[in-house]
Order: sequence, then structure tokens, then C-alpha cells
Amino acid sequence: MSKTGENDNLPAAPGTDPEPVVIDVRQGMFGAANGGDTSGYGGLVAPVLFPGAAVRPYGGYFDEVVDQLERALASGSTAYSLAVERVVVDRGEMTVFVAREHVVTVARALRDDPMLRFEMCTGVSGVHYPHEVGRELHAVYHLLSITNGGRRIRLEVTCPDDDRHIPSIVEVYPANDWHERETWDMFGIEFDGHPALTRILMPDDWPGHPQRKDYPLGGIPVEYKGATIPPPDQRRSYN
Repeated sequence: MSKTGENDNLPAAPGTDPEPVVIDVRQGMFGAANGGDTSGYGGLVAPVLFPGAAVRPYGGYFDEVVDQLERALASGSTAYSLAVERVVVDRGEMTVFVAREHVVTVARALRDDPMLRFEMCTGVSGVHYPHEVGRELHAVYHLLSITNGGRRIRLEVTCPDDDRHIPSIVEVYPANDWHERETWDMFGIEFDGHPALTRILMPDDWPGHPQRKDYPLGGIPVEYKGATIPPPDQRRSYN
């Protein structure tokens, strides 16, 4: 980011590394304030940086994947520019940020296109960024292409905290069933269209989503008082 703030939104020149994006500024060693710290660490000020959008050429097979994805989406009447928000290349890994309303279409293209063939989704995980206003919750999908020698890419989809809905991709990658349930359980992201979006780690009546950053770390009553297993005819059914 320039000192004056001018031209900060202009793309970097081809072949250069983009400027990182500042989403927050943390104070102190661990982000805590007013803790009575006498070590001097409380005076630390550090920006929270996200990698900026990558600039072509991305390098390696990443350019080939993006070019083919653009062709595959166009053949299905979905514009790449509408489906893909940006591409980030950082530490030798590529993340494709996808608009949530197009995630199923993009996932299907990545799986089915003969030049892409990302047959395997190894799961989805959630992330909570309270300071990224309007994009506080992220769902991160890890894709693997066995056909193309172990190529890997990452999809990332965001939603606002006041509208925690992302379409389920279980119809494309059935093995994502339990992963979406875990992400709902821990972060509260609702995967619309999931066949049975219920808790998978916590009890059914557990309040809140424990891996959100606004979930209390202590000073709350003990909620889990032991597990009971009901008779088979009283257990919940997914049929």
C-alpha cells in the first residue's frame, strides 16, 4: 500500500508479486489488550495481512488450470468473471475465490472437465475472520486431481456473518457430507441443500459454534454433562 493511498487499487504489473491486503491491526503479543503486561510485548502493533490477488502468469500448472476452467465455465453458459472473484497464489499454492452462488457449478466443472479432472475433494474447513466485514466466514475446499498427476488447488467461498449460507457441494463430491456437517457444527455455516445438516462432534442441543472467534474461551457454565445413547428406535433418522 502506498503512503498516499493513491493507485492502491491498480493491479500489479505482470510477473510481479501483488501487495498484501491489510484486514486488521493487532496490538500486543496475542491480540489481547489491558492485560497488565509489563514485558513490553503489549506495545507491539502488527497488521493482519492477506495475500493480494495474483497477477498472470501464475506459474507452474496454475495458468493451465485457470485457462481450462474459464473455457469449461463458458461452455456451460457461466461467465468466469462472475463465478471467480480472484485467484491468489501464495507459498506455491493456488486458491480460487469463488462467488458462493456459483460454487456448485465451479466444483462440477473442476471434477468433470476432461482437462481438469479434480476427482477428489479432501474436505471443507471453516475459518472465521471477524474483522473482514461482509466476508467474516470462509469455507475452504481442497481439491486433488489424480488423473493429472496429483495437481492440487484450493477453492475458497465467503459469506457474511448475518447470512451464513453457502450451497452444499455434496451432490458433486458426496464424501464432503461429514465435512460440511463439521463446518456447520464448529462455525455455523449453513450448507443449503445438504441432505442432513446436523451436528457431528457436539451434542444436538449444544448452543453456539465452538471454533468461532467470538465463542467464549472460559468463564461459562459447563455445558457438557455426559453422553447418553438412546435406544435405536429413538435415535434421529436421516431418511
